[in-house]
Amino acid sequence: MAAIAEEGRPSGVLQGFVLDRNHQPAEGVTVSLKGTIRQVSTNQKGFFIFANLVQGQYALVVSGVGLQTHEQPVNVTGEQMTNLTITIQETAQELQEVKVIAARGLREREVLPEVGYNAIFAGKKTEVINLGALDANLITNNSRQVFSKTPGVMVWESEGSGMQVGVAVRGLSPNRSWEFNVRQNGVDISSDPFGYPEAYYNPPMQAVDRIELIRGGASLQYGPQFGGLLNYVLKKPATDKPIAVESQQSVGSYGLFSTYNSVGGTARRWQYFGYVNYRRADGWRDNSRYNIFNGFASISYVVSNRLKIGAEVSRAYSVNQQPGGLTDAQFAQNARQSARPRNWFNVPWTVPSVTVDYALSDRTRLNLKVHGLFSERNQIGFVSAITNADIPNAGGQLANRTIDRDTYRNWGSELRLISQYNALGRQHTLSAGIKYFNGFTDRRQQGKGDIGSDFNLTLQDAAYPRALALRTTNVAAFAENLFRLSPRWSLTPGVRIEMLDNSISGRYSFATNGVENQVSQSRSRTFALVGVGTEYKLASFATFYGNYSQAYRPVTFGDLTPAALTDFVIDPNLRDARGYTLDAGLRGAYRKFLTYDLGVYYLNYANRIGTLTRLNEANRPYQYRTNLGQSVSKGVEAYVEIDPIVALAGRSKVGYISLFTSLGFTDARYLDLPTATVTNGQLVEGNLQRKFVENAPQFIGRFGLNYTYRTFTLTALLNRVGKAYSDANNTENATANAQTGPIPAYQVIDVSTSLRRKRYLFKAGVNNLTDERYFTRRAGGYPGPGILPADARNFYVTVGIKL
Repeated sequence: MAAIAEEGRPSGVLQGFVLDRNHQPAEGVTVSLKGTIRQVSTNQKGFFIFANLVQGQYALVVSGVGLQTHEQPVNVTGEQMTNLTITIQETAQELQEVKVIAARGLREREVLPEVGYNAIFAGKKTEVINLGALDANLITNNSRQVFSKTPGVMVWESEGSGMQVGVAVRGLSPNRSWEFNVRQNGVDISSDPFGYPEAYYNPPMQAVDRIELIRGGASLQYGPQFGGLLNYVLKKPATDKPIAVESQQSVGSYGLFSTYNSVGGTARRWQYFGYVNYRRADGWRDNSRYNIFNGFASISYVVSNRLKIGAEVSRAYSVNQQPGGLTDAQFAQNARQSARPRNWFNVPWTVPSVTVDYALSDRTRLNLKVHGLFSERNQIGFVSAITNADIPNAGGQLANRTIDRDTYRNWGSELRLISQYNALGRQHTLSAGIKYFNGFTDRRQQGKGDIGSDFNLTLQDAAYPRALALRTTNVAAFAENLFRLSPRWSLTPGVRIEMLDNSISGRYSFATNGVENQVSQSRSRTFALVGVGTEYKLASFATFYGNYSQAYRPVTFGDLTPAALTDFVIDPNLRDARGYTLDAGLRGAYRKFLTYDLGVYYLNYANRIGTLTRLNEANRPYQYRTNLGQSVSKGVEAYVEIDPIVALAGRSKVGYISLFTSLGFTDARYLDLPTATVTNGQLVEGNLQRKFVENAPQFIGRFGLNYTYRTFTLTALLNRVGKAYSDANNTENATANAQTGPIPAYQVIDVSTSLRRKRYLFKAGVNNLTDERYFTRRAGGYPGPGILPADARNFYVTVGIKL
């Protein structure tokens, strides 16, 4: 195998175009040199280029979703340019042809291939959202538009800045996406994936190339979470020029301004890419202004054809004013109002990583990622119940605000191997790896802040009443093997071994005499998760997939922290929540005009952690936190998209239309959830069996239309979400503080459009076209408490240029 040219030695260039069978450019196709780490994607013109190659024989491989893999030998001559034009053929599913010929809408959603760069996806329910082909408000990360073709995704719309994306599937909690293993370019970005899995950061969608979502079947290769994997893959540098620049400037309602600017390119062995993004707005609600900065830089160096080293760093900094929650009466009167003018939230977030790719042979690759997280979560405000007014007391003075601060210092590494091998006359694939994670959280809470209204973190006392050290150590080993039992049928069993320690120690509070009340809790465990997936190609347009995967939710820091020092006991044998997910579905594409994915699922969530009231030996009540509940979610997830013009006429001179629907039907209920209260000195026990799981609407439906004419596109989306409850009691009459009660059904319409002219881009849209008043969340604490209204009607306009 030829090697990469050394500095000063003659080198050749291999470049060319990839076309579909209709001789149209095939964008986004993967082109690689077999047995090396050299891999690129074709641009909008179908163009690819490999520079700095020493002369010799190479095996060029062209692959992609819905494509027959194309492999051909090519000879590269030193100091000369080798040009190729490759025509590719679709597989029986014909997905790539749909991308080229049909309406733009059909380009927005794909599935992951059976085997990826360093993982196996066969037999799993997967979705890829191509943001470059999406008509949506990416400026404020409008999640209901971004996930419009991903069935069953519940979105929390509790703040308009888009800094924190809160999504969930299958009856799980959307709270900052904490039921997902959230990653960026394959690296963990949440506070602590095990002890405190809330994602306070996500990248700006303008910088994201695609979003990869794998449902519960991801628990073996990526982590234990019930929700699966949510991976933001950022844009890549241009491979055909040393400098490529992109700039997008946006304005919108309520003082919205956003600027996104990126630069990247390839120069000999070096590749680089970076962006800066700043956005600000006053917000629709009173007291909801924000300023957000995002930055990213990456660089990589091709040491040889077999070895590539890269480094990247993300930096985010935001200051958001929090308008707080509302009571039901306040929401009905004026959802825009705010009774919390002094609440602020601040997130400095830094995620560095180093990546090493090494090709051991033509069939075996290694991928190593070493990553860190150096971040904070800071808030200051008046955090009492919304029924308590934040007004001056009789002496004319406001109450002191409360300061809470978290500091995160994490690092970890993940080594992955993927290898192709032959056995019994067929090629099979092994994917294996090991992951290490070490997390430390310094938690300081209940600090006495000032009586002002601006953002500051100036502590008025000598120390925080609560100061805790939270630690997590995790080592995991995993393996999956794709067995191709026939040309149509594959089977993928897998296993993951988890070793997990987490602990909490430090000062819980000060006693009245100034003595420190200490707390100390720890847990250590080792266990295995198993799973198996299968895939069978029933016909040229239909593939069956099925998957069983075990999962768990670790005991979190919150579970290990007592709610009070007296009359509160934590079960010394407190266990992680355990369960499994079953998936089955049928997906495919028919000719050039229809794509679909129809699936059913069953999610068993056992050993859920909760708190019961108990009586001690003196017949005094106390609170006891233990494993007590089990819930089951089952339902249907369906996505169907059709282009009627292509179906009836084949081609059109007046544009193409695609109609799509994305439906999620969920029945999420508790099978067992004991309750206990004390009445007149007597313990009264009950059970919330058959109650609906909180924040789990039974219906989520998104219905849309995409129209495409040359480079003009228009998308209209209707988003309908059914009724849900904010508590496990399924309380119908809201409490006075609005923290508990129903979340009514609602529907929202969004319209977006875009026009591309060579280097120029124009985008515009209106969100919540009919100006609905609705909410998706009742908060018990930050950023409420109370009802958190979603944004009213708003618009945005973007102009952009690529050089």
